Amino acid sequence: MGTKGVCYLVATPIGNLEDMTFRAVRILSEVDLIAAEDTRHTVKLLNHFHISTRMVSYHEHNEKDRSGYLVGELLEGRNVAIVSDAGTPGISDPGHEMVTRCIEEGITVTGIPGACAAIDALVISGLDTKKFTFLGFLSPDKKTRGKEIEEMKGYEDTLILYEAPHKITRTMKALYEYLGEREIVLVRELTKIHETIWRGNISRAIIYLEEKLPRGEYVILIKGEKLAKEEPFWSELNLDQHMAYYIDQGIARKDAVKNIAKDRNAQKRVIYDYFMKKQDMGQEQE
Repeated sequence: MGTKGVCYLVATPIGNLEDMTFRAVRILSEVDLIAAEDTRHTVKLLNHFHISTRMVSYHEHNEKDRSGYLVGELLEGRNVAIVSDAGTPGISDPGHEMVTRCIEEGITVTGIPGACAAIDALVISGLDTKKFTFLGFLSPDKKTRGKEIEEMKGYEDTLILYEAPHKITRTMKALYEYLGEREIVLVRELTKIHETIWRGNISRAIIYLEEKLPRGEYVILIKGEKLAKEEPFWSELNLDQHMAYYIDQGIARKDAVKNIAKDRNAQKRVIYDYFMKKQDMGQEQE
């Protein structure tokens, strides 16, 4: 078998065409085939940069079947570029299936970095950028969506979601129902003329969205919430009281020593010696 081709995941602009990198233009011009989420959309981008490379469709409905075809092309030595409608392939867009298939076949995969709405929105949000969790689009199923939001309560880092304009108000109401009042940032039309950044809390966001017809896809950023750590039951007990707690439950002293050592992250020998010493002192006093 001859030399295998290379699979390129090429980031494309999320609005402003000036965000297209020189390298992305070159790669799309040089590869043998471009797999596009929507060829009708991507052809406008290619025409703008005078790129005439052949295209095939590659979207969520044909991703598995089309990946087999693309892998075949790569195994024949042809280079393939994956592009989504906007942003970085594989981030809430097709691309992951191709990456896993290429890895299985020993085909080189490389990224051509560029725009990503989640990262762009995060850095301009003013929320914590040290720790963040990207969750993409929530499930369209109401019950599943509720569970997904319920799980967000345990996150202390900034949360990032995507949402369509016709679903944004519904999603904000669900967030308020499960999370209560939280500081959020809404970002829409990134890099475009009507780029909008709204900062406030969830209840105000619901009012804002109901007063203003939502347009364009949204990035929702939610401030992390530090949860109060629950103190263990034994935190205010001394060793004797700790032992009494287990004895009262009918646990043998030997096993109680093991439990105490585990609770306090201490060496079992140290706990054992403490109670043996107390026992010896008690016998001496008698």
